[in-house]
Amino acid sequence: MGGNIEHRFSPYTDNGGTTLAIAGEDFCVVAGDTRQSEGYLINARYSPKVYHLKNNAVLATGGMHADGVALVKRIGQNLDWYVHKHEKQMSAPALAQMLSTILYSKRFFPYYVWNTLGGLDENGKGCVFSYDPVGNFEKQHWSCSGSAGHLIQPFLDNQIGHKHQSNVEHHLLPLDQVLKIVKDAFNGATERDIYTGDFVEIFIITKDGVTVQKHDLKKD
Repeated sequence: MGGNIEHRFSPYTDNGGTTLAIAGEDFCVVAGDTRQSEGYLINARYSPKVYHLKNNAVLATGGMHADGVALVKRIGQNLDWYVHKHEKQMSAPALAQMLSTILYSKRFFPYYVWNTLGGLDENGKGCVFSYDPVGNFEKQHWSCSGSAGHLIQPFLDNQIGHKHQSNVEHHLLPLDQVLKIVKDAFNGATERDIYTGDFVEIFIITKDGVTVQKHDLKKD
């Protein structure tokens, strides 16, 4: 009395994890945890989701790890071609548009990643661009995505954007306060989200270049 059996195959998987980016007056901070998981299994405890690109922009990728690696490799090739052709590095806003074009060109079989790009614009001010998998993007002052994005985004809205606060004027925070908020956000996320944990890598972009901080998170 067996009935019809439906067989499904999906080339995609979600490897979890969380990324965020915050733009300051003359800096940008991009951070992501390093846990790679699938369901209730941890594939790796150190699998970075944040990549320092050759033009001193930083790309954070969440979703499917393999697609993120393939996308970063393609971006690196395009940046090399741009330098050979124009003899200068591509600016972060130009890279933001190029990334949108790359993602849209794959819209019928998209990269299964949610991207956040951080860097400095032509005036040396911090900028953040957030994307969906098919290339729609928006310039923002802060953004968060990933498995704990719904937990961290309201926290950033309150602490960075000063939303839901009475009699408080919005102002850009200094770097030391932003770093403290980033660490608090990830420490809080690991308490509620099993797909975020192990370590957090924080990339700090300034006119002098990119520096990286690595901090421990919960391992369970």
